[in-house]
Amino acid sequence: MVYDLVERRVFVADLEVGMYVSRLDCEWSDTTFPIQGVPITSQDDIDRLAKFCKFVFVDLHRQATPERTIMRPSHVVAQAPPAPAAKPRPAVNPRLVARHAYRDSVAFDDEVPRAQEAFEGVARFAEHLVDDLRQGRAIEPGAVEKAVRPMVASLLRSSDAFFWIESLRHRDSYTYQHAVGCSTLAAAFGRHMGFADDVIVSLAAGGLLMDVGKVQMPEELLSRDGPLNDDEWGLARQHVGEGMAILDHSGVVDPEVRDMVLTHHERFDGSGYPGGLAGNEIPLPGRMAAIIDTYHAMSSPRPYRPAVSQHLALRQLYAGRDTAFQGELVEQFQACLGVYPTGSLVELNTGEVAVVMVQNQARRLQPRVAVLTRADKGPREDFLIVDLMNQADPVRREILRTLPAGSHGIDPREFFIQ
Repeated sequence: MVYDLVERRVFVADLEVGMYVSRLDCEWSDTTFPIQGVPITSQDDIDRLAKFCKFVFVDLHRQATPERTIMRPSHVVAQAPPAPAAKPRPAVNPRLVARHAYRDSVAFDDEVPRAQEAFEGVARFAEHLVDDLRQGRAIEPGAVEKAVRPMVASLLRSSDAFFWIESLRHRDSYTYQHAVGCSTLAAAFGRHMGFADDVIVSLAAGGLLMDVGKVQMPEELLSRDGPLNDDEWGLARQHVGEGMAILDHSGVVDPEVRDMVLTHHERFDGSGYPGGLAGNEIPLPGRMAAIIDTYHAMSSPRPYRPAVSQHLALRQLYAGRDTAFQGELVEQFQACLGVYPTGSLVELNTGEVAVVMVQNQARRLQPRVAVLTRADKGPREDFLIVDLMNQADPVRREILRTLPAGSHGIDPREFFIQ
C-alpha cells in the first residue's frame, strides 16, 4: 500500500490486535504511552488506551481497520483539499511505501565513532559541492549518493548517534550546514516513516540538494543582516528554479530529489511558491521537505536573528499544522525527533544546564542527558551523564525547560570536542 499518511479515527472499543495507533484524542504527555505511537499487541493495550481516550487514529498503511468508524472532522485532512489552481501532479509515488519498523541495532556509544566518520564525509562533500557549483561545475549524482549513504547507514543503526555528532558541528557557513542538517533530518524522517533504505538515501540526497539553487544568488543577499525588500524577495525565490536548472544540467533524475527541490517552499494551504500548489498536489517528499527546511532554519542562528530552541521550533511547526503544513506529517515529525530532540540544551529542576544525548523510546520526556553546569550555571569541571529514567542519585533530576543554543554562554562542543 502506498504510504501517503492516510489515517482513520476509530473508537477505542473497536481496536483490534495488529493495528497501529498513530494519534490520540488527547495529548501524549497526558498518558503513559510513548509519543511515537502504540502498536496494539494485546487486549491489555486496548484496555490501557481506554483509560485515557474515547477514540484514536490508526495508521491505515500498517493494519486493517474495523467497520465502525467516526467521520473525520474537517480540519483533519485525508484527501487532497481543493486546489486553488489545479496543476497536474503524480497522484502517488509507489516508492513511498512503509516497509520497515526500524529499531536501533547498535548501542549509542558504539555507533558514535562511525557516525563521526560519516558526518565528516557528508559535511566535506557539502562544502566542496557549494564551491564546485559556484565555479560552474555540474553535480555528479553518484557522488551525492556515495556521500549520504554512510550517514543513512548510521541513522538506520542508531537514531541518536549521528544527530548527536551533527549537533556538535562547526558552524561557519550556514549554506552547507543547512544542507547537511536538512539531509540528516530527511533521512531520520524517512526512517521514522518506515521507507526502504534506498528511498531514505534519495530523501537524504534531496535534503542535501534542496537549496542548491542558492549558489546562484548573490552572497550579500543570503547573508543580509536585515529584512529584504520586495525585489530582493523576488530574486531569492528564484533559487527554486535555479536549483531545478542545476539538476537538469547535471542529469539528476531521482524523483524524490526533484520533488524536494521543486516543492519545498510550497505550503499545504496553497500559500507557497513557485506553483501555489495545495494539499496532496504537493508530492509527499515536498511536504516533508517544507517541514524539515522550516524546522532547521528556525533552530539555526541567522545574521538577522538568533536561533530558537529545537523544542520551540517544533511548537511553532505544530501551530502551523493544517495551514502551512500537513497536520499528520507535523505530528509524525514531532514523534520522529521526540519532545526534546537530540542535541537540545535544557535546564533541569536542579538549576543545572544539560544537553540531550539519547532519546528514551519508552519515556520521551526522560532522555539521557549530559549535565554541563552547576546550579549557578558555572561550568562543571567535567560533564556528568544522567539517564533521567533510571536515576540512582537521591537527587531526582527532571527537565524544567528548553534553552536556545548558546544560552548562558554554554557551548557543548567545548566539553566533547578536544
